[in-house]
Amino acid sequence: MKTIAALQVAVTAASLDIEPSAAELDAIEQEMPLIRAEVALLDAQIMTIDRPANELDTRRIRRARNRVLAARRDLTNRASTVQSGGAA
Repeated sequence: MKTIAALQVAVTAASLDIEPSAAELDAIEQEMPLIRAEVALLDAQIMTIDRPANELDTRRIRRARNRVLAARRDLTNRASTVQSGGAA
């Protein structure tokens, strides 16, 4: 009978206790407006799952989508400004 052995090192709890670095926390902080806008859009969509969307729900979803687009635009503009400013 053949024995079966693990081919990879076992994952231990000690390897999962790593804290995020300051750069990772800064990146998350930069993306927070987009994250909040996406959560608001998801909340608006969840409200209409079990019932037909009325006019108020439609407006709420449309506004939430517009906030997501604006947050993505602002995040992209900030990222391109930082890159082009540092490259000059």
